[in-house]
Amino acid sequence: MALQTYTHAEVQKHNGGDSCWVIHNNNVYDVTSFVMDHPGGEEFILDHAGRDITLLMKDELSHFHSEGAYEMLDEFLVGSVKAPTSTTKVAQEQTSTLRNRSTTTATVSTESTTTTAADDSEEAYFKPTDLNADKKIKFLDLSQPLLWQLWNSNFSKAFYLEQVHIPRHLSGSARIFGSPFLEVFTKTPWYMVPIFWMPVIVYNFRKSLENGLTADQASTLFLCGMGLWTLAEYGIHRFLFHLDDRMPDTNISLVAHFLLHGIHHYLPMDRLRLVMPPALAVALAIPLFKLAHMLLAAPQANAVMSGLIFGYVLYDLTHYYLHHARVFKIHFKEMKTYHLAHHYKDFEGGYGITSKIWDKYVVVAVAVILIAAAVWMCAPSTLLVFILQSTLRFTNLMKIVFDFLRVFNTELQL
Repeated sequence: MALQTYTHAEVQKHNGGDSCWVIHNNNVYDVTSFVMDHPGGEEFILDHAGRDITLLMKDELSHFHSEGAYEMLDEFLVGSVKAPTSTTKVAQEQTSTLRNRSTTTATVSTESTTTTAADDSEEAYFKPTDLNADKKIKFLDLSQPLLWQLWNSNFSKAFYLEQVHIPRHLSGSARIFGSPFLEVFTKTPWYMVPIFWMPVIVYNFRKSLENGLTADQASTLFLCGMGLWTLAEYGIHRFLFHLDDRMPDTNISLVAHFLLHGIHHYLPMDRLRLVMPPALAVALAIPLFKLAHMLLAAPQANAVMSGLIFGYVLYDLTHYYLHHARVFKIHFKEMKTYHLAHHYKDFEGGYGITSKIWDKYVVVAVAVILIAAAVWMCAPSTLLVFILQSTLRFTNLMKIVFDFLRVFNTELQL
């Protein structure tokens, strides 16, 4: 079916968040549904809405675009412009010039034959690729249940990892199972995370108080648990979810990787497959619970785990927020760019989601954990007392500082 054609003036009318069109290589794309999901922020698209972005996308210094970005762009194709824009002509001329330079050493035939061949080549080069058909041939058909396709595939690990890290974009959710009953359990709205886990948090914190901890001790260990989660978040994301090169080259391994985290990289903007399903979260939480109770007495373990799970809840909500919201400029704006670069530019870096701290200091963190573990094995009770006393002293000091600042601020106002 022939594409609809639009004049430049018609495209320029679609220059806002409610209707955002752009021109690339003489094609028209309606990227309205992708504006908020753009890795660099919605302002980068809105600043060029209704205009030609051909040269902008080629400029790596201005705003680098991965191969996945070009594949996703074709999913928003709605037509073509009636005449190439000036920037598209320039881009085509640049590409043609580069190709001509690369063929200057070839045997030159008659002038008419050369001209005809160049015209044919130019037309083929700029002809839009049917990427939907291309993806069906190469990898998975997004219109069909994904799990069955992957289970019956014969993809190599290298090919699978290459394809699963090229982001795709759908307006809804792709199907994993053919069964509607099973499909329900693969989708998790963001609000299910606090609904499911908050009772567990409250229960564990209350048990720590009932079993002998004071409010100060329980609160301190709760904060320690939240701090431990930031390290767990980094470790799970980097060393479990991105096992990648270290996983076996078997079909079962590929399916497990896809269900665990691969689908999130394959469809990073799927709103119902972004936060962790409760069943998977429970499977990861049970070993942590057992470890906590092995290393700590029951009251301390309950308090630490309540803080750690609360940290997890904040993490999952932050993860969803970074993907699907117009975020606050303070901290979250930077983290959104940082995290979406992990999806669209370099999946082998930027593992932190709530903060960058362990991406920068992971070696230090691992060293501290190993030292603490060694000390714990020698004198666990001494280490626990030291941690409790140090944290309580720090908390009291911060309370004094805040009280002073509050009084100082009151005096200034008077």
